[in-house]
Amino acid sequence: MTDVPEAPHTGDAQRTQAPHRMDPSGAGQHAVNERLRARGPAVPVTLPGEVEAYAVTGHAELREFLTDPRVAKHARHFTALQEGRVPEGWPLAVFATVEGMTTADGADHRRLRGLVSKAFTVRRVESLRPRVAELAASLLDALPRAADADGTVDLREHFAYPLPMGVISELLGVESALRDRLHHLSGVLVSTSSEPAEVIAANREIVQVLAQVVAARRAAPGDDLTSALVAARETDGDRLSETELVGTLLLMIVAGHETTLNLITNAVRALCAHPAQLALVRAGSASWDDVVEETLRYDSPVSYFPFRYPTADLAVGGTVIPAGTPVLAGYSSAGRDPRTYGEDAAVFDVTRADKRHLSLGHGPHFCLGAPLARMEAAIALEALFARHPGLGLAVPEGELTPLPSFVGNSTRTLPVRLGG
Repeated sequence: MTDVPEAPHTGDAQRTQAPHRMDPSGAGQHAVNERLRARGPAVPVTLPGEVEAYAVTGHAELREFLTDPRVAKHARHFTALQEGRVPEGWPLAVFATVEGMTTADGADHRRLRGLVSKAFTVRRVESLRPRVAELAASLLDALPRAADADGTVDLREHFAYPLPMGVISELLGVESALRDRLHHLSGVLVSTSSEPAEVIAANREIVQVLAQVVAARRAAPGDDLTSALVAARETDGDRLSETELVGTLLLMIVAGHETTLNLITNAVRALCAHPAQLALVRAGSASWDDVVEETLRYDSPVSYFPFRYPTADLAVGGTVIPAGTPVLAGYSSAGRDPRTYGEDAAVFDVTRADKRHLSLGHGPHFCLGAPLARMEAAIALEALFARHPGLGLAVPEGELTPLPSFVGNSTRTLPVRLGG
């Protein structure tokens, strides 16, 4: 990345192209990614609500962009939002306006991240391994009872979702009665197809529900992250405001289960569609950790993540992104960039030597929950295929309906037959 005066002339050509209109339905994301990469590693796009933005699609360019000190996360740098040009109920508003780690810069980001980082150390995560395995086994015990008369069961609903939701809820001290509602509300907020009124109502309700969680943990503290955050706020109120506390919980709930839910779903789908790759794992030629890393690269659970903002006009791959413009991080596109991964970038290969990817972020905002997500997915996959070695998709992969979002990347359901 360079300052504007050094930008290659290709930037001028890029700006003459009509912006790509992002499809809120999330259909055909990998085909879209291929077309966008052909236009360049950074391209202008139009978001729902006619909001102009850019997407960084190239692996090398995205890696550099995510660590550039001239790129900010706080919405004070989002020019259209500050000037009132973003419509009310905008489906992507929560990504810009929630108060927490994902929208903080500099010292504020380090302060907020430091408050929760102890819950996600390698040692702390490893201590959760027995509990994750226990939850996975319990869900697998119940799985056959969830099957239809023809033996079909939605693995996403009955296994890939309740496992990470159960883990993050226990970590945060969220009552089981609230989990399904929080999942529904987070789904509305991360969907790019939600109607404005639905977004406004969901945002209001999820804040109210999480405020209830805070009140419950304040009244009866436990050995959970919410109780620890409440204690930190009450010991030193300057360290964490009430709004930041609720915003942090919102981030933990959404990121703590949606990403892993998509990761498990995408991994099972890929293995079922590529039985030779599953055979390599069973033969010991690759590990379940290898499956997780290749899935993260090949079919990232997050496709285009909002938002970052250049604080000055910035050249990315020959394209100048104006200061204050919202930028999407194209994780699913970067994962299949042939310039990084070669001609077989679009091939699912669990033995791939180059395991680099950006699907869990890079730089200061690298996903705090990455060790937990990786562990949950590896445990889930190993347990699932050990219990049901003949598991297979109940419908052709091409008939699966994508999530209605270009932020999340997965399918609405994952119908499988446990016996193959």
